[in-house]
Amino acid sequence: MTNEAETLEAPRELVIVDDDQRFCDRLARAMERRGFAVQTAYSVADGLALAQRSAPGYAVVDLRLDDGSGLEVVQALREAREDARIIVLTGYGNIATAVAAVKVGATDYLPKPADADQVEAALLEQEEVLPPPPCNPMSADRVRWEHIQRVYEQCDRNVSETARRLRMHRRTLQRILAKYAPRN
Repeated sequence: MTNEAETLEAPRELVIVDDDQRFCDRLARAMERRGFAVQTAYSVADGLALAQRSAPGYAVVDLRLDDGSGLEVVQALREAREDARIIVLTGYGNIATAVAAVKVGATDYLPKPADADQVEAALLEQEEVLPPPPCNPMSADRVRWEHIQRVYEQCDRNVSETARRLRMHRRTLQRILAKYAPRN
């Protein structure tokens, strides 16, 4: 729940950057009902322009946009306002991208599909509060897959170099990378 006095004093400025226009508009309406003053952008270029024009206190940024990486927008938002709460929202979630998002200034990272309640909770969460332990922790197969993805990203998506570092055959690695992530 939000503090009524805080809501009445000044609207909380929120920027949502997502190339899925329907999702972006739907989330914007939901967040407006929760007391946020929302601006939307559908591309990296529009997101960068919004970051320079108004330094919002809150932001939700999709990781992969049609014209580039949402991490550029995250970095610009962080430079514009040091105390901003920035949430990276993506359908391509893995540990390597979460780490990259936090390194450039994201406060939190949510996998899609995330509803407005989850986004609001992430935006308003106090930094000192530790999240509860997961109800369904990752399986050993998922942990292995995440590790392979992290090394693959660190090797600039070079299959041969990744295979060498993981001490596995290149073709075996290619088969693993071609598959979807294992379920929890």
